[in-house]
Amino acid sequence: MEYLAYIPSPSRGVIHLGPIPLRGYAFCIIIGVFVAVWLGNKRWIARGGRAGTVADIAVWAVPFGLVGGRLYHVITDYELYFSEGRDWVDAFKVWQGGLGIWGAIALGAVGAWIGCRRRGIPLPAYADAIAPGIALAQACGRWGNWFNQELYGRETHLPWALHITSSEGGRVPGYYHPTFLYESLWCVGVAFLVIWADRRFTLGHGRAFALYVAAYCVGRGWIEYMRVDDAHHILGLRLNDWTAMIVFLLAVLYMVLSAKKRPGRETVVEPAAADAETDGDSAADGETAAVEAEEAPDAEPSEDEPLAKTDDVDETDEAKDEIKDEAGSGTKKS
Repeated sequence: MEYLAYIPSPSRGVIHLGPIPLRGYAFCIIIGVFVAVWLGNKRWIARGGRAGTVADIAVWAVPFGLVGGRLYHVITDYELYFSEGRDWVDAFKVWQGGLGIWGAIALGAVGAWIGCRRRGIPLPAYADAIAPGIALAQACGRWGNWFNQELYGRETHLPWALHITSSEGGRVPGYYHPTFLYESLWCVGVAFLVIWADRRFTLGHGRAFALYVAAYCVGRGWIEYMRVDDAHHILGLRLNDWTAMIVFLLAVLYMVLSAKKRPGRETVVEPAAADAETDGDSAADGETAAVEAEEAPDAEPSEDEPLAKTDDVDETDEAKDEIKDEAGSGTKKS
């Protein structure tokens, strides 16, 4: 069958600049990190935090997240690296693909907790600020699967079918559902959902992040069901489907309990920034008082006040003597 329209796959996922390989998968991950930090920084500043704090904490969160994502993939697909005929060294070749978002978020949260603790920042507030950025980072990262021609769905005749041309790793050239594109678009929608809900309902104490997790799990569930790559199955469902359902329930449970226990939103997300603002206001008040003191007229020295009072007494006594003299002279004339 001849396809009139389809999504072509790149002829290769790496370009060599001399001895340096430039991989499309890696570029997608890097772009996603920059997008997440950029948006997270804007949201953090809007919440009253300092510029640059999100990036400082990301220095901890990103490496932990990459390790966590790779560990999850290697553990759940261990036969790809440790079964007979496989080379265990391939487990370290992250550029060939294989990052599990569940492990990335879990271990990335540990890194973020370390970074937040070092700066005295509550982790839930940081998670709320960065949540939609993480969704956009996932949207960018999924295009790395397009470069590697991996993680596609069932065969389809739709005009947006993905044309797989590689036959490596057990691939069968053909036209398949572009699940990478479905998940990328879903993640963009999740990001906008979290931003809207955060503004509409003033989410705080980690509830914006929990909403992101729950919404992502809903999309991941049906997208995972469409995929045809090898995966472990439990009761007829892929492992990641079970993971998505369990994580979804935990996220919803957290939102409900958190709303009852800690309603509203944090008033202070970064104590250092709040203290600096308070010190700035105090300094401004001091400068205003100094200016007013300079503009005020000079007061008479206190030493002159007794003299002024003495003069007033003398004038009063002289007036009384004059009245007495006039009265005495009047009596003599009569």
